[in-house]
Amino acid sequence: MENCLFCKIIAGEIPAKKVYEDEQLIVIEDIAPVAPIHVLIIPKKHTVNTLDLTAEDNALVGHVFQVAAKLAREWDVADNGFRVVNNNNAGAGQSVFHLHFHLLAGRQFHWPPG
Repeated sequence: MENCLFCKIIAGEIPAKKVYEDEQLIVIEDIAPVAPIHVLIIPKKHTVNTLDLTAEDNALVGHVFQVAAKLAREWDVADNGFRVVNNNNAGAGQSVFHLHFHLLAGRQFHWPPG
């Protein structure tokens, strides 16, 4: 998508603090963190949100959670707990309309989230 912020980051047109990358994903630091660890796990394939996923995306979504677990272990926050959050549409807080997941850790979280 030509006007998508995350597509431009993936293409290297806009700088971002990259913490992980593979063939399917890029992980960057969030520019407005709400936890000591707050990164965005972004599939390189442009999809607007969860509502646009198909059965063909099952492996990609599984990979997102495998990478989240890998990073949580590497950053030594797996045992204390972490969150993986996905917002869908503006009413839920989605502000960039490219599927992405927030990995949050490093502080106590409460339920319900808000």
